[in-house]
Amino acid sequence: MDRTVLTKWAVLAGLLILAFVGTLIALNSTLYSASGFVGSYLRDLARHDTAGALALPGVTAEKGVSRALLAPGALGSLSRIELVSDTDEGAGRHTVTYSYKAGSTKGTTAFSVQHSGQHLGLFSSWSFVESPIAVLTVTPLHDAQFTARSVTVQSTAASAPTRYLVFAPGDYALSHRSTYLTAPTTHAIVTSTRSPAAAQVDIQANPAFVKQVQKELDDYLAKCVTQKVLLPTGCPMGKQINDRIQDDPTWSMVTYPVVAVRPGSPAGAWQMPSTTGVSHLVVTVKSIFDGTVSTFDEDVPFTVRYLITLPADGSLLITAQYG
Repeated sequence: MDRTVLTKWAVLAGLLILAFVGTLIALNSTLYSASGFVGSYLRDLARHDTAGALALPGVTAEKGVSRALLAPGALGSLSRIELVSDTDEGAGRHTVTYSYKAGSTKGTTAFSVQHSGQHLGLFSSWSFVESPIAVLTVTPLHDAQFTARSVTVQSTAASAPTRYLVFAPGDYALSHRSTYLTAPTTHAIVTSTRSPAAAQVDIQANPAFVKQVQKELDDYLAKCVTQKVLLPTGCPMGKQINDRIQDDPTWSMVTYPVVAVRPGSPAGAWQMPSTTGVSHLVVTVKSIFDGTVSTFDEDVPFTVRYLITLPADGSLLITAQYG
């Protein structure tokens, strides 16, 4: 092999080495940099790749706290991810700040990362100094269940604050929708692991709940007025008459009580506040004083108040309250 060929091969080898070194430098300053490491975490969240995000070095979770909201279906959108700054703090530690849009909310988050060695002896490795897993306290008012987008979550109890692990940053849309209950969506925007995050889900009776209670109450009262006695058993209407009854009393309904359903006590129970209805009684009576016979033909108002619970079988358990 002549000197010209050797020179060409040497030049080619040098160019390849320079290209490799250049590629290595470029990768270590982008993909394998501190900002590249944090960016990969944010891109995992944007793709809802929770397994990938949790597998990154330094991503740890507090023990004994529910992981229900770490599910992919609980994550909202994360977009417009842009590097703001990458500050070398010395001793291999960097503070990396990114801006983003979590749902419809713009935000920024600073991450502390530490250089942790070399991957394959060539590429920089990094680890979170502070885990980007935060804690969100959710209080589902008046019921124990709520949803985080497509994930159904069972809290410890109705109206009880419960702690959940969440990714930071994140937009957590919390709501409730079931046969008889509903809650508007509330967005918990989590931007930092250092700031406490909390949200309430205000669960209330929906129109179907009120309609069903109204139907059951109306049916119940309609049966009450079929009883041919002055004091129908187990019913709210009734009339004490001191004179002698000459025939069977006849009841009818004039005005049915209008139902409203409010949160009750204990938490998870529902209250139908006191409301008034009007029945009508017709009965022939004979005076015990002078023996005259007359007809009692009058409206008889009454008041009802109920406590309502929701058994697991989906029915309504309606219990009268007195006093």
